[in-house]
Amino acid sequence: MTSTPYSNSVRWLLEVTAAAAAAEPAVFEQQRQLLRSVAQFDSGSRTWWAHIGTLNVRTLEILQRLYEAAQRFGTEVSFRVIVAPDGWSEDCFNDAGELAALAQAAADRGRPLGQLHLP
Repeated sequence: MTSTPYSNSVRWLLEVTAAAAAAEPAVFEQQRQLLRSVAQFDSGSRTWWAHIGTLNVRTLEILQRLYEAAQRFGTEVSFRVIVAPDGWSEDCFNDAGELAALAQAAADRGRPLGQLHLP
């Protein structure tokens, strides 16, 4: 029997990163204040990051803040699927198909994953 690359025993996370837009110190501080409650900051790369393992209210808050930062400041937001690191004790996706379905649903609406509708 062969195994598939998306075995159900693998735990998956959506890794979200947001590269800070070039800005004056005061505007950068506004970005920082907006994102600090939903993501960790790496000062070397000037990038915020968060791991998402479930779709819930907290996830929506994270995505909304990232979207707001992109809209207000030009912050570049990206997503990728990663295997949960050893010791990860929070929720995670148990099936890569869950993430594929989410990405497909976003593509069906004609916008990238994480990009929310503008009124």
